[in-house]
Amino acid sequence: MTTLERPRPAPAPPTRRGARTRGTILLGLVVLVVASCVLSVLVGSGDLGPGRAWQVLWRDDGSDAALILRELRVPRTVVALLVGVALGVAGALAQSLTRNPLADPGLLGINAGASLAVVLVFALTGVAAALLSLSAAWLGAGLAAAAVYALGSVGRRSASPARLALAGIAFTAAVTAIVQGVVLLDQQAFNEFRFWIAGSLQGRGYDVAALIAPFVLLGVVTAVVIAPSLNALALGDEAGRALGASARRTRGLAFLAIVLLCGSATAAAGPIAFVGLGVPFLARAWLGSDQRWVMPACVLLGPVVLLVADVLARIVVAQEVPVGIVTALLGGPLFLAIVVRPRIEAL
Repeated sequence: MTTLERPRPAPAPPTRRGARTRGTILLGLVVLVVASCVLSVLVGSGDLGPGRAWQVLWRDDGSDAALILRELRVPRTVVALLVGVALGVAGALAQSLTRNPLADPGLLGINAGASLAVVLVFALTGVAAALLSLSAAWLGAGLAAAAVYALGSVGRRSASPARLALAGIAFTAAVTAIVQGVVLLDQQAFNEFRFWIAGSLQGRGYDVAALIAPFVLLGVVTAVVIAPSLNALALGDEAGRALGASARRTRGLAFLAIVLLCGSATAAAGPIAFVGLGVPFLARAWLGSDQRWVMPACVLLGPVVLLVADVLARIVVAQEVPVGIVTALLGGPLFLAIVVRPRIEAL
């Protein structure tokens, strides 16, 4: 056999050392999640310092400090955990679905749909109740996902990543114009919406956490289940089909998971930027592009990023600022760093 006739060697299977290294990284992320939760509970605005907070964390003495810690900081930390998980996994799904490492759920119109539904509720009812806002956000996110998927599937057997991204951009532009029109015409809706749109965890309690937790869990489980199929479709629809992955079913389930995750996060805390973009990028940089590792990493890294940003939002200035502003400030340099890289990895 001549040199030209020699077949290429098969790629080496993953080594145990590689799996062990990834496992170590995930274990380190677990430690970071625990440390971030402790930091979120102990550090905040006001006169309650870390030392006093640590005391009342273990012993409820009925003081104002205990009330602040148990009724405000701990529930807020639980909501931040759930929202961080939702945003991180939704971002990984959006990037895999569009094969675009710079995508986030907003690219698919999910945030815009949820925002429109919430602002319409504000305008029509004047009520900002948690259950009503959550229900509206889920409905808006679901209708937005259905519309974008339908637009991306026009004239084709299945929606391609490029068409999905273009449909999402067009849908977002149209819906954003409607949202701006509503808030300009209705002063009460504007007053409610301008606080919600900034993205904040302030005042979020166990009631919000209990409402979104089942949907976040279902979305995460769906993402983990379809992770092997997403790996197969990354090779192309034809290659993925040959490997046993259905492009239509996988993308439909991915959209469903994004709706559950992004709708829950947006309803609970408003549209928080850059978490869905930066978390999957860091996960792939540390663990590679295998979605079976990326999804668990996003489950852990999302809360770390959001909790740290929330702590900074409480202490960077004298008055607490919405966490969405801090994530935008932190995410801007990260986005620029991704863009100016000599090579952006393909998905």
